[in-house]
Amino acid sequence: MAGILAWFWNERFWLPHNVTWADLKNTDESTFPQAEDLYLACPLAFCVFMIRLVFERFIARPCALALKIQANGPQKAQPNAILEKVFTAITKHPDEKRLEGLSKQLDWDVRTIQRWFRQRRNQEKPSTLTRFCESMWRFTFYLYIFTYGVRYLKKTPWLWNTRECWYNYPYQALTVDLHYYYILELSFYLSLLFSQFTDIRRKDFLLMFMHHVATISLITFSYVNNMARVGTLVMCLHDAADVLLEAAKMANYAKCQRLCNVLFIMFGLVFISSRLGIYPVWILNSTLFESWEIVGPYPSWWVFNTLLVLLQALHTFWSYLIVKIACRAISRGKPQTLDTVSLQQFQASGTELECAVGQHDCAM
Repeated sequence: MAGILAWFWNERFWLPHNVTWADLKNTDESTFPQAEDLYLACPLAFCVFMIRLVFERFIARPCALALKIQANGPQKAQPNAILEKVFTAITKHPDEKRLEGLSKQLDWDVRTIQRWFRQRRNQEKPSTLTRFCESMWRFTFYLYIFTYGVRYLKKTPWLWNTRECWYNYPYQALTVDLHYYYILELSFYLSLLFSQFTDIRRKDFLLMFMHHVATISLITFSYVNNMARVGTLVMCLHDAADVLLEAAKMANYAKCQRLCNVLFIMFGLVFISSRLGIYPVWILNSTLFESWEIVGPYPSWWVFNTLLVLLQALHTFWSYLIVKIACRAISRGKPQTLDTVSLQQFQASGTELECAVGQHDCAM
């Protein structure tokens, strides 16, 4: 185990030339990011999860009911042990041959069995009330963390001059505000990861699980490597669009379609301008070229920038999907419901691979 840890924390991979972990130990004069700092995020993630449950029960749910969002879910399929066994153990989408076999076994017509499977699949979907509560929780968190990020960053020199992200790197002291920003973002995404196993299991479970793991990995990577300054820029930039996305989803669940359309358009404009404009010109330019000039490349520098470039490719694909949805709705010339599309959430924001227009059925 000691050998594996020594290999994993190899200084020649993580740190620039001639820098050691001993150089970044905390002193009376300076505090630097330490890997063990991130252990705090685990109990905090549990606290965030509990706060979410309280918020959804006592704040989001009453708001949903006041907007006349129904608490009842889809119609339940009538109990049937044979069909339930097929559904849970074999397939949720039986083919024609299996349907005919079940029809003979149960003495039901094929259409009735098809209806049963459709109702049973719908039972596993969360109700509109549940979706609204989840979106309101995420909206509240994203609004808070984005507001906090803006207030924090406007006082920092690297918001106005990204070269400040690399001057004196990696000997950049960790401030209380920066530590709070990172730990809170990490705790939130850990709580989302945990809640996947307690919430109703959805068809995008694996996609969202991979997204959360990637997000958590990138936050952890940039903190341990003390690339926290540029990490704060990435997080704040990605949180901006997520606020509008969750607001649009809430408007949709409340059947405020005009408001939903306006918010979705705003989301699309902010998303495309920030991910295809500001991100490459402002952030990638700094991580690729300014850091090369000031610090120089080293192994983890290549890994970090490779991930950020791949993120840019995802931004381009997600932007294409947003434009495609809007063009399709406009070309039809009448109100249409947007298909469910999962753009997930970087929600890679140097923290967010999740950019879900998922579960989002706005009418255009």
